[in-house]
Amino acid sequence: MSGPDGDLILPVEAGAEDEDDGFGEAEYAAINSMLDQINSCLDQLEEKNDDLHARLQELLESSRQTRLEFQQQLGEPPAMPAPRLQEPPARPQPCPLGPGSGLGTHPLA
Repeated sequence: MSGPDGDLILPVEAGAEDEDDGFGEAEYAAINSMLDQINSCLDQLEEKNDDLHARLQELLESSRQTRLEFQQQLGEPPAMPAPRLQEPPARPQPCPLGPGSGLGTHPLA
């Protein structure tokens, strides 16, 4: 839950103040749930980014083909080929702590 100014508001359980680390299981579960939601959103953004990259690659290749066809029709020698864009980096590996850790595959997780 978050308050009106966006600060995280967690319910305080009776006796939670006596714990050494300051957090109880409920707080860790809430944080874990929020991290899972953030990870899910990051995964969706990554998928959209990958899709956009693939579509732009297709558009670029189509543009190159069209340009070559026009040059052939005009009888011009083909221009130097444009350098190919690098493939996107490989997806990060899953967190070694496992899926239940609340940390996903995002490189900052």
